[in-house]
Amino acid sequence: MSPTHASTDADADADPAPVTDPDEPTAPPENPDCQDTLDLRLPDELVALIAEQDGTQPTEGTGGDHRSVPVLTSTSQDDLLDHVGGWGPVTTPSGVFQLVPVRIERDLGLLSRWMNDPAVAAFWELAGPESVTADHLGPQLDGDGRSVPCLGVLDGTPMSYWEIYRADLDPLARHYPARPHDTGIHLLIGGVAHRGHGLGTTLLRAVADLVLDHRPPCARVVAEPDLRNTPSVSAFLSAGFRFSAEVDLPDKRAALMVRDRALRTVL
Repeated sequence: MSPTHASTDADADADPAPVTDPDEPTAPPENPDCQDTLDLRLPDELVALIAEQDGTQPTEGTGGDHRSVPVLTSTSQDDLLDHVGGWGPVTTPSGVFQLVPVRIERDLGLLSRWMNDPAVAAFWELAGPESVTADHLGPQLDGDGRSVPCLGVLDGTPMSYWEIYRADLDPLARHYPARPHDTGIHLLIGGVAHRGHGLGTTLLRAVADLVLDHRPPCARVVAEPDLRNTPSVSAFLSAGFRFSAEVDLPDKRAALMVRDRALRTVL
C-alpha cells in the first residue's frame, strides 16, 4: 500500500470549511495514542530500509513522493532503538534491574540452558544444542539494530532474556495497525526460582517504562505472547498493558498487548 498523507497540494483548491454554529456542542478531541487505528504514513526509517534492500533511495520531494534512484553512497544509520545498552539501571520493588545487550561469547551457554527448559521451549521452540540459540541470536547481533537481545540482570544476577525490537519495522507490522516507532518486547524468565512470584509483572512494567522514558517518539509498547500462555498474558495485563486483539501470526495465535504512553499513569 502506498503512503497516504492527510494533506496534499489539492487542498489549496478545496472549498472553504462550512461555518458551524458556535452554540452547537462539539465532541472533545480524542487522544490518537490510545486508538488502534492504522497510520498509513510509512516511517522514514522503513522507507530507507526498503530503499536499501531494493538498491534504491528516496528522492527529496513533497507529498511523500518517494521516487527511486540508484544509491550512490552509503551512510551510517542512527541507532534504531536509541541505544538500549545505555539506558542504565532502574530500581524496582524487586531490586535493581538493568538490560545488558547480549554478547554471544559470554552469554550463549546460559541462554541455551534457558532455552532447553521445557517451560521455555514450549513457546520459544529453541531447544537443542547451543548452535540453535546462536542461530537465533545471530541475525539480531549482526543486523541493523532493529532488534536488540538483552540479558535482564537483577541485583547483579542474570535471570531473564529480553528482545527489544522495532515492531513497526518487524514482520509483526503486517498483522496489526502499526505506528511509527512502536516498540516491541519479548521476554522469558530464565531461572525457575524467579517464576511465579509476580516478578514478570514487575519487570515488564519497568522495561516498558524504560522504553517510554528513553524513546520519546514511541507512543506505544507492544507485545504478542502466545494466546495459550495464560500466565504471560496475565503478567502483561497486570503490568499496565491492555489486550488489543487476537492476531494470527505464522507460528502462533497471539494476544496483541499494548501499553500506551498516554495511559501509563492510569494503568
